[in-house]
Amino acid sequence: MTRRLYLSPPHVGEDERRLILDAFDSNWIAPLGPQVDAFEQEMCDRLGCGHAVALSSGTAALHLALLILGVKPRDKVLVSTLTFSATANAVTYCDAVPVFVDCHPDSWCIDPSLVAEELERAARAGESYAAVVTVDLYGQCADYDRIREVCSRHGVPLVQDAAEALGANYRGIPAGRQGDLSILSFNGNKIITTSGGGMLLTDRKDRADQARFLATQARDPAPHYQHSHIGYNYRMSNLLAALGRGQLLHLAEKVEARRRNYRTYEAALGKHPGIHFMPEAPYGRSTRWLTCLTIDPAAFGATREEIRLTLEAENIESRPVWKPMHLQPVFADCRYVGRGISDAIFADGLCLPSGSGMTDGDLARVVGLILG
Repeated sequence: MTRRLYLSPPHVGEDERRLILDAFDSNWIAPLGPQVDAFEQEMCDRLGCGHAVALSSGTAALHLALLILGVKPRDKVLVSTLTFSATANAVTYCDAVPVFVDCHPDSWCIDPSLVAEELERAARAGESYAAVVTVDLYGQCADYDRIREVCSRHGVPLVQDAAEALGANYRGIPAGRQGDLSILSFNGNKIITTSGGGMLLTDRKDRADQARFLATQARDPAPHYQHSHIGYNYRMSNLLAALGRGQLLHLAEKVEARRRNYRTYEAALGKHPGIHFMPEAPYGRSTRWLTCLTIDPAAFGATREEIRLTLEAENIESRPVWKPMHLQPVFADCRYVGRGISDAIFADGLCLPSGSGMTDGDLARVVGLILG
């Protein structure tokens, strides 16, 4: 059987090995340690943010962000519908209620006009939202000038889920700087990985301190173990932070490799009828974390699923785009604000293999199978 070609596998090198061995040789294996401190500072330096808190996952970062903003049971939170379930799951961890918002066809990210309409409708009805959670989808930032303006007008805090967008920018400002609180993910399939991990970003020291307190079981300052609040075991290990530091050294190279994948796919497939690639919004630069396209079967001659199965038969992983949260059985009772854009993208959308270690031969193999 030919070598398995994965959608977005880890891509590591000698710097990662060196830093992990340094951590191992120091015998600082347990959570926290100098590698964690260094990783947090290096991310702050890279993004220009005030504080970074390294955590066990991006989901943990989302949960803490909502807790820090005071989201309580039965509060309503506006959430992008076209995303992975972790974004909405974090809202439910607070016993709050997600309300899902459709995407804009020009970016596939949350539609600012729908956010405005819903917040205005809620204000007229005497209702309120505890937060808005955006998602920077597949490496592309949402339109934050418009979203921040409407959130500010209604006094609603903004959480930026930049799990998929480290290395992207919005109007020249790095992704992760746009929310009142922002999060990153370093899951194994992300543009840089710590195997499993995430990070909470903020410019406010008090919020970073609160995140660290909650993430280390909310232990009160005392020589014994004393707890006045419910805490969580959410901090990153020293070993995984070492891996992240090595990955971060090569972030720019990994972004360029992913963008090269997109350019290759677009040049080979974009001229064929029925194939349309996820657009890059004019306000920023996407990482093209995953190259995504939609396939009109009437024009192209094959469905998204037929192409996916053809690739799988040749040991190549591809996947449909995220199934919108308002279509998920677990969120069937939740409100949805939209015009069906994300439904249509899901119906015809496919994510192609996009790892930063892909070769010309890998790309040609995928293209050849799609074109048959």
